[in-house]
Amino acid sequence: MTCGNIVVIDADPKTAELRRVALEQAGHDVSDASTGRGGLALVARLKPDLVLIDLALPDLNGFEVCRRLQHEPGLRTIPIIVIGHARSESDEVLALGIGADDYLAEPFSPRVLAARVEAALRRSRARDTMPGRIRHDSLCLDAEQHEVRVAGEVVPFTATEFRLLHCLAARPGQVLGRRQLIRLAIEEQVAERTVDVHVNAIRRKLGGCGRLIQTVRGVGYRFRGR
Repeated sequence: MTCGNIVVIDADPKTAELRRVALEQAGHDVSDASTGRGGLALVARLKPDLVLIDLALPDLNGFEVCRRLQHEPGLRTIPIIVIGHARSESDEVLALGIGADDYLAEPFSPRVLAARVEAALRRSRARDTMPGRIRHDSLCLDAEQHEVRVAGEVVPFTATEFRLLHCLAARPGQVLGRRQLIRLAIEEQVAERTVDVHVNAIRRKLGGCGRLIQTVRGVGYRFRGR
């Protein structure tokens, strides 16, 4: 069980209470806010391990709250789960594209909520123990030497290109949105198209191994697993 401090931002007191109870029963400490601005202030004060954001807020909608968290250097690494009120592919794509770690569409059970939260916390904490050396086919990344080899030959990478490639290769099969990649690898506010420029450069340098980086249309990228 991976427990943590969680902020729930939800305007409906009944659903907020249900989510609080479900998460507290799973061992988490929960604080809540009923508005977008109140939630942003609470997150800035507590710096929790995860933020749960309902899209239907009275002042700022959930997407805007997510965007603002991504633009705050001290908060952008906090995992975010967005809750929508419909199974909308466009909402899910948008949420992941602006940096949310997961999207949940109502209705869902308390057990599903707790499981998604635990999974997001595990992924977040795994960032602190990222592997130093990664091998996929003929591609080898060495984080300690800051070196990329393809078929045994060293390929020169910029620092940003290396961080992006390492971020993707360390999470094979996981889809990472452009805002997530900016937060995890670039660590400064840039346009999302900047990620595409870097990924295209990485693919060119990798040659045949460039196929390992797959584009997920409308969202971001995925490193092909074994």
